[in-house]
Amino acid sequence: MEQIYLSLGSNLGDRLANLQQAIASLRKVATITALSHAYETEPVEYTAQPWFVNVALALQMGTDCSDEAAPRQLLERLLAIERDMGRQRASTGYIPKGPRIIDLDIVLYGDRVIRSPALTIPHPAMHQRRFVLEPLAEIAPEIEHPSLHKSVLQLLEALPSEGSQVRKLASLNAAG
Repeated sequence: MEQIYLSLGSNLGDRLANLQQAIASLRKVATITALSHAYETEPVEYTAQPWFVNVALALQMGTDCSDEAAPRQLLERLLAIERDMGRQRASTGYIPKGPRIIDLDIVLYGDRVIRSPALTIPHPAMHQRRFVLEPLAEIAPEIEHPSLHKSVLQLLEALPSEGSQVRKLASLNAAG
């Protein structure tokens, strides 16, 4: 079975509760094998918004996910969870990279490299984002980026120290 890594974030409403709700929804479709602490993170790109709370998690979808369609099917499930939680993309007032109740991103999917209009794996900016790498390094420091051939920890250590701020918060219960 392939190990899949997701990055989850929220900066609207009760951010921790939003993450817990998303994690509960993910547990209905996959086995969560690792879950990082929550991290409060400074927004990047569009900075005129509340700080995020982010987590990283590892999951396994089961033996039926080895085919080529599996990553797209997972993306569809993630988008459905976001919609069910009230996230609206491309609606009136939508700001790209702006505030959101929940954001679920596939960061790594085994050692696959996928480049399509709908899906890019590994996440194209993961190696530049402390809010992705810090939680991910907590649960999978030695996992190698399949294109850059560096571990998550090496990617994190290569980031400039003056980048966006990340503060460790709470441990979210991984049981269930």
